[in-house]
Amino acid sequence: MVATNPFFATTASHFVIPSVGDKVDNAAAQAKQAAAGLKDQAYNRVQDLKETAKDSVSTNPTGVDLYARFALAGALGCAVTHGALTPVDVVKTRIQLEPEIYNRGMVGGFRQVIASEGAGALLTGLGPTVLGYAIQGALKFGGYEFWKKVAIDNLGVDSARENRQAIYLGASGIAEFFADIALCPLEATRIRLVSQPSFANGLAGGFARIAREEGVAGFYAGFGPILFKQVPYTMAKFAVFEVAQEKIIAATGKTKDQLVGSQLTGINLAGGLVAGMAAAVISQPADTLLSKINKSKGQPGQGTTSRLIQMAGQLGVKGLFTGLGARLVMIGTLTAGQFMIYDDIKRALGAKGGAEIQKVAK
Repeated sequence: MVATNPFFATTASHFVIPSVGDKVDNAAAQAKQAAAGLKDQAYNRVQDLKETAKDSVSTNPTGVDLYARFALAGALGCAVTHGALTPVDVVKTRIQLEPEIYNRGMVGGFRQVIASEGAGALLTGLGPTVLGYAIQGALKFGGYEFWKKVAIDNLGVDSARENRQAIYLGASGIAEFFADIALCPLEATRIRLVSQPSFANGLAGGFARIAREEGVAGFYAGFGPILFKQVPYTMAKFAVFEVAQEKIIAATGKTKDQLVGSQLTGINLAGGLVAGMAAAVISQPADTLLSKINKSKGQPGQGTTSRLIQMAGQLGVKGLFTGLGARLVMIGTLTAGQFMIYDDIKRALGAKGGAEIQKVAK
């Protein structure tokens, strides 16, 4: 019997020489483990990106982005409502400028315009109306939200809560002043087109003719009256709306955040109608003077102030409120529509306008 070599006996029991198959299996296992690790890393990265995107979408806009959304909502609200009510504005302006002819009320005024000039005359001045009030609406609503925020930041929450009416009035007055600088040239063009149908074929022609014949002074002859009209109008409009909205929401027993879209729309319409009626009465005398002063050029050497005083004296109190019925319908409807459209659009854009005031005005 052949003896076993001790060396080989030992190595046989303690050393394993791997086969080619074992190497392949080990390599496959390592590759599988590495692939699983990469998969986990990729999954985690995708989840991180999803969370980042979610946070980005859910974060409310701030700064310029936020106020740009306010401005866009205001521009659309004012352009749509003023544009839609152009026929009413045409009749109202005719009643103010020629009461001796257009003396049959608003419905009668519609019939007179259509009978003498055709239905198309009711859309006279549509171009400057839409463009002018889009610009004005952007500056007015966007500016109002901005100046509210400035006031609250400077006064502090407690002081702002106690003085919110002053904030509404001050913010809207400042915003409207800057908005009127942009509106005045287009409003002058609109009134000239309505009062003198043969003056030009439309916005571009009318604007160019005033610029050519009268210069900058022609566009801003009515700046005093437009301030006298628009600033009190806007101050009353926003202040009354804020109070009306606050009272209506309180009557529901809920907070604004608890109300659904259709409820907010109804509140905006109701509050806007009340605000529009109040604003129309307050601004009516200046609206009449604005129509009068833009109807034609003044006498050589006659200043705007003297023209306004002369016109007011000739018209008297009754004359200054000529066309109030038509304007109540127009401004009440227009203001209700503006606040409805403005709030709906800004909510769709993710801009929670007025949130600071809502938190303050508890």
